[in-house]
Amino acid sequence: MYNGIAVGIDLGMSYSCVGIWQNERFEIIPNDQGNHMTPSYVTFTKTERLIGDAAKNQVNMNSYNTVYSTKRLIGCKFNDQEVQSDMKHWLFKVIDKNGRPYIQ
Repeated sequence: MYNGIAVGIDLGMSYSCVGIWQNERFEIIPNDQGNHMTPSYVTFTKTERLIGDAAKNQVNMNSYNTVYSTKRLIGCKFNDQEVQSDMKHWLFKVIDKNGRPYIQ
């Protein structure tokens, strides 16, 4: 049995969560709003970076600077058919950097 502390991250397409193993039990860590699941969204404004629910609420007002579904890019090449298809549905810009997709 492992007696130390371990942290696990579930990076989901729509929601993510973080859990910790300590004192022989596992606990999901709530976000700043008390929720155990956080929307997998990030928004960049001129003055701040928003994550989770705050970012998801910006999707209609700040769509070009709100990123989501980025898990779909992990481990892919820019020219992969799935990446090219997904890019048609996103308003944020994905560029080719050395054959890999990068969010600009």
